[in-house]
Amino acid sequence: MARTRASIRYALDSKPEIGEVMEVAPGLLWLRLPLPISLDHINVWLIREEDGWALVDTGIFSETSREVWRSVFERFLDGLPLTRVLVTHLHPDHVGCAGWLSERFGVELWMARDEYGLCRRLITETGPSVPERNIRFYASAGYEPADLERYRQRFGFFARLVSTLPPTFQTLENAQNLQIGGRDWEILVGRGHSPEHACLWCRELGVLISGDQILPTISPNVSVYPTNTLANPLKHWFESLRRLQAILPEDVLVLPAHGRPFFGAHERLGELVDEHERGLEALRRLCRERRRAVDVFPALFKSRITGENLIMATGEAIAHLRYLVEDGEAFAEADAAGVIWYCMGQ
Repeated sequence: MARTRASIRYALDSKPEIGEVMEVAPGLLWLRLPLPISLDHINVWLIREEDGWALVDTGIFSETSREVWRSVFERFLDGLPLTRVLVTHLHPDHVGCAGWLSERFGVELWMARDEYGLCRRLITETGPSVPERNIRFYASAGYEPADLERYRQRFGFFARLVSTLPPTFQTLENAQNLQIGGRDWEILVGRGHSPEHACLWCRELGVLISGDQILPTISPNVSVYPTNTLANPLKHWFESLRRLQAILPEDVLVLPAHGRPFFGAHERLGELVDEHERGLEALRRLCRERRRAVDVFPALFKSRITGENLIMATGEAIAHLRYLVEDGEAFAEADAAGVIWYCMGQ
């Protein structure tokens, strides 16, 4: 058993280097792929099948990622192909190479329906024309003209990190059972971080491939975006975390998308709920006076909000404020300029 961090216990004393693999369970390989951000890696998982390897998540679509994949094919997979590509959710570090890999090996892509549909839509948003609804959304959060211009310049970034998806796919659904590598894997769908985030649970191995749904050291982003401005993702996030607590056994080995495999899923799920509950309580205090979304960052984030993380911070702030509004604790009112102000009810 490796080091212990508070309520979780890391399962391994070491980790593979970027571009290397490590076996974490019989027939199950852990591969780390590079990311060009402060979160410098994503974990993807290869499951041995009779005639090849099933892959869960893929890394971003970049020349660096493709070079790593070519090396992996040559060095670690016994000359066998991929048999299918499964994607937990639509974020670029998970889905980026999915289309490229599916086409390369002529295999099917498996995704939840809403994840596939939204991903296809976002790939088409390549700029330079930014939908006016998007500009109104961020202006209503309190963005200054310079912030809106920065957003215009970055619009379409998603499409640059994701290869074109195949025109057909196979659907992942909650409670679905798949045979992968001669074992049953149950699909557990969570909501909040993305529309239909699919985790894969193998009771026989005692393993959960959790994607971003359960991470050992960081909390996944839970945001409202211009694509669904009236969403209440934090409500769905709480529901999903509590449902996973009820379903998963305490001794399940969690294979996360970032960080190291660990035990302690129940405790970690409770920590994630508590973290957001503390954020809501801080908002209740701060919003005794009227606030815009951009005014509440200090209540929710310890790190400094810059142009690089402003979009994610804004989306998460709105998600928390929306939760309070939908729960009847706060109200939201737009001023003459369209800026939305939030305040706790009297």
